[in-house]
Amino acid sequence: MNSSSRTSIFRLAFAITIFFLLTISASASSISFHFTSFNPRNFTLLGDSYLKDGVVGLTRDATVPTTSSGSIIYNNPIQFFDSEANITASFSVKFSFSISDVNPTSSSGDGLAFFLSPDNQTLGSPGGYLGLVNSSELTKNRFVGFEFDTKLDPHFNDPNDNHVGLDVNSLQSMKTTNLLSKGIDLKSGDLINVWIDYKNERKLVKIYMGYSNTKPTNPVLDVEIDLSENLKEFVYLGFSGSSEGSTEVHLIESFGFQTFGFLPVRPHFRTHNVSDSIVTITPAPRLESSSKNRRKRIGLGLVIAGPVFCCIVLVVLGFVFSKKWVKIRKQKSFKAEMVTGPREFSYRELKFATKGFHSSRILGNGAFGTVYKAYFLSSGVIAAVKRSKHNHENKAEFLAELSIIACLRHKNLVQLQGWCAEKGELLLVYDYMPNGSLDKLLYPDTKIDNNLLPWPQRYNVVVGLASVLTYLHQECEQQVIHRDIKTSNVLLDGNFNPKLGDFGLARLMDHDKSPVSTLTAGTMGYLAPEYLQYGKATEKTDVFSYGVVVLEVACGRQPIERVTSDQNVVNLVDWVWRLHSQGRLLEAADPRLKREFDEAQMKKLLLVGLSCANPDCLERPNMRRVLQILNNEAGPVLVPKSKPTLIFSSSLPLSIEDIVSDYEVESKASEDLFQDTVQSSQDFKEIC
Repeated sequence: MNSSSRTSIFRLAFAITIFFLLTISASASSISFHFTSFNPRNFTLLGDSYLKDGVVGLTRDATVPTTSSGSIIYNNPIQFFDSEANITASFSVKFSFSISDVNPTSSSGDGLAFFLSPDNQTLGSPGGYLGLVNSSELTKNRFVGFEFDTKLDPHFNDPNDNHVGLDVNSLQSMKTTNLLSKGIDLKSGDLINVWIDYKNERKLVKIYMGYSNTKPTNPVLDVEIDLSENLKEFVYLGFSGSSEGSTEVHLIESFGFQTFGFLPVRPHFRTHNVSDSIVTITPAPRLESSSKNRRKRIGLGLVIAGPVFCCIVLVVLGFVFSKKWVKIRKQKSFKAEMVTGPREFSYRELKFATKGFHSSRILGNGAFGTVYKAYFLSSGVIAAVKRSKHNHENKAEFLAELSIIACLRHKNLVQLQGWCAEKGELLLVYDYMPNGSLDKLLYPDTKIDNNLLPWPQRYNVVVGLASVLTYLHQECEQQVIHRDIKTSNVLLDGNFNPKLGDFGLARLMDHDKSPVSTLTAGTMGYLAPEYLQYGKATEKTDVFSYGVVVLEVACGRQPIERVTSDQNVVNLVDWVWRLHSQGRLLEAADPRLKREFDEAQMKKLLLVGLSCANPDCLERPNMRRVLQILNNEAGPVLVPKSKPTLIFSSSLPLSIEDIVSDYEVESKASEDLFQDTVQSSQDFKEIC
């Protein structure tokens, strides 16, 4: 063992020793953070909320009246209760928000709220429910909320359309105040600063508000209340907002929070209570000289023996850890490529949760591996574990999927829980989707209509998929090109909400950079013509794949089907376009729906599918425009009656030399793909 290794071992041993010493005396501690801008790594977006330039939008930013609700939740739960000391923490909050309306005379409402909740999935109904409460289950969500309401709702006993209130598990506020009387107009569009203080020892909440960054002297609202019953153990923090038939926009620009009031760790002395104060009782000093000399000798002995004892401990720890050092170094190079955030699972834990990767636990098989259903008995959580087929060859895809999806946060993305890289295995752990993949519901094994996906849920799937692609293409710091959008990669949660998964082929790209030519990857039937021709993946190739998925959802037919009568192959895009040219577009609708659908929505969906699947990539809309069309926030695109004929010419931005070079590197494709992915992983670490 060389000297540098021994030095590292001793440093590690010393750090671990200190860690254990601190752990022994640790108790609940205070927490403090401040975000001058928001990022998707620390927050989860729900509903219609979105991130733009570090600012949170809680509801849709629309020029026409719309109904919307959304929330954003800080990912890490906050500890408010120290069970050992039986103490509930006090807390302080500061955040900045603005509420504006492009049509203030014709629309208003409904407002926003800051909340504390034991649930990290808090999302309620739009309108007067402020995104906090479900209109059909008013008592389901548990929360302490601070509402900033811009609409008078008699149902909740609102005093006016410009007030602040304290809500506890109900939108009927415990106490409110008229902010106009305090000189504050919530709908002014100006940035408003809010400070909220809760002192547990005084059982008092105070809310301060103002346009200045300086905290006002007097609160706009104070409430005597004991929140200790609502702040048990761990609680999530978040913001929610809503609108109903309104163009009101709700933005959160900064957020700071801290807890305090936990007792610090103290040395153990005998104490005596006098008038609620603690007096430390120490023994009186002895005057005998022999005792002084004895204490001096003991002190000198401790001074000498202390360092010697520490050295012995370090040597023992160094010997123990030296045995594991070789193994650690072998795994170090691989783990260095992992991004922080998701949890690292042990192989033993995942093997136990999947019953030894038993065949009865298989949820599905893909090009890169098998997905198993996992039960974690200790937590009661159900998850999906993706196990790579060929570990060495698929290391690049594994790293790509981990590095990309780990830092993404969107309501329509499959959430990554963790990963494992042990015993030559590559494993990813995702949230479990109880309704499986979209293709299984569009093309069920049985032909019973009851198993089919009804029209409202189909439309919701298409809108959700458009929303997440808008996020990946235009709202991330680096653009994410998925490259494998298809119905089998769209998963459905318990409420049939779509979740895009399988980022094994995804690539990162700077927004202002030209796409890089790569080896063509994906699934036939979903690949854009220019991608097949030149191997150049762009956001428009994702748009093409999305268009095919839209037509599948509307028609109930696969992208490429073989007609049993004459063994001919029918292309879905060509078939729908032919019906469109004959003025019979609605005949493309899935006959199994028995015309139980909104005809205007069906026509819109078919035209959106054709426009996205246009052979000419320049004529395809971007995903933001598609989302606006589906949400009735923009007019439809014009789709030509005849399918355009695509002619590949030299004007396309790829030379013959580029095409030839692609074929020359094909023999070492695996190595190039791995290097490309490692670079993507490193780039994404900087983003996160």
